[in-house]
Amino acid sequence: MAPTLGFALFETAVGTCGVAWGERGICGVQLPESDAATTRVRLQRRFPGVSEAEPGDDVKAAITAIVALLRGERVSLADVALDMDKVTSFERDVYTAARDIPPGATTTYGEIAKRIGRPDQARDVGVALARNPFAIVVPCHRVVAANGKAGGFSAGGGVDTKLKLLSIEGGFGPLFE
Repeated sequence: MAPTLGFALFETAVGTCGVAWGERGICGVQLPESDAATTRVRLQRRFPGVSEAEPGDDVKAAITAIVALLRGERVSLADVALDMDKVTSFERDVYTAARDIPPGATTTYGEIAKRIGRPDQARDVGVALARNPFAIVVPCHRVVAANGKAGGFSAGGGVDTKLKLLSIEGGFGPLFE
């Protein structure tokens, strides 16, 4: 596995986010905490020994796209390179399927389970999305419960943050199937 090379904080419409990267791509994205210092501490805890550094061109492009998305622009993050070496094959399948959900659309945990050939594992999909280290790039906020409710969200602020992200993208939008 490639070591994490660095991390950077960046300002968005929702607060200070962070990104950590390695030689194979982004290892983690951090949604805003209460302030920039707390976001920095969270990234350093998630990636021990990592140093704040100037990102390369690929990571800069990803940051620019994340900032645009969080400003309300309908941009795709599907081309952002992710280093998924630390996730299970099931999680990789879930994250790959979730990346297909376009901005402004939502799908359900059950639909993701069906897409990856595990129709009886909607709850496991929810667990995988709760562990998502690539928030925003893997748009777990676009996955909702079958009853039309928001479902859970493990980032700071919980479901309120999920609803805020969905609102930025245009609400729950059409169901993506």
